[in-house]
Amino acid sequence: MVLKWDGHTHTNFCRHGSSSSMEEYLEQAIRLGFQRYTFSEHPPLPAGYIDDLPLMNQLAMKEEELPLYFDQARKAKERYEGRIETTIGLELDYLPEDPDFALRLVDKYGERLEDVVFSVHYLPGIGGNQCIDYTPETFMDKLIKYYGSMDKAAEEYYNHVEAAIEWAADLPCRKRIGHINLIEKFRLALPELDETLVTRRLNCILPKLAAAGAGVDVNTAGFRKPTCERAYVPEWFMGECLQRGIPLVFGSDSHKPEEVGSGWDWFEKTVAQASKRIGENLEKR
Repeated sequence: MVLKWDGHTHTNFCRHGSSSSMEEYLEQAIRLGFQRYTFSEHPPLPAGYIDDLPLMNQLAMKEEELPLYFDQARKAKERYEGRIETTIGLELDYLPEDPDFALRLVDKYGERLEDVVFSVHYLPGIGGNQCIDYTPETFMDKLIKYYGSMDKAAEEYYNHVEAAIEWAADLPCRKRIGHINLIEKFRLALPELDETLVTRRLNCILPKLAAAGAGVDVNTAGFRKPTCERAYVPEWFMGECLQRGIPLVFGSDSHKPEEVGSGWDWFEKTVAQASKRIGENLEKR
């Protein structure tokens, strides 16, 4: 039996999400029968990390809001004790220019931090750091033109993912790589990405995840994106993770209450099918 757990969600502290209260998210999770729920909000970024100031203001909370986030999450956790297990986390960004930035937040708030999703949202591009998940037009103009092709941009993205996994190895709490194939968010609107490249890079990532003791955020938000229409984790990769004992944690990446649990049925079915195949293969040996 798979624990019904939504492990990647956002809150009213998300500047590109909903103003709905944490309680509204938890009520939706309870209605859907979830047993565990993780708040994993975007923490602050370094000042000026993105040159586009209006965009920068949408990406993450301000540093002075972080204590309030933890306080509200703690109160929600206590209020819903006995109805749903609630864990308090963050979605940390791997920032190669300043890898200690997020670690300083962990050091400061570590006693309150139970879960970490660590993600790669940014790559160097034309005009400085660029969001890989902002718009297809920005990806084309700022990243593909910078690297020369979609495949070269993807290679650099996976380089960052590998570095992020090594960086996160010593985090003192439960941890998982966020939406490992976020590079595919605009796959239906951009030049085609070589699937053999994706397979090769993800296969190389598997032992790094195992060595770091990190799990995988099986992020289903891609199903809700018309430019993607699939999860940000391939089904074959989920099977390989199960084979190696790498934890798989469902993540709706909800930014409003009605998105909580979106994609759970697919996740549950895919895990069951992969587990069955693994069991059948063991029996044949």
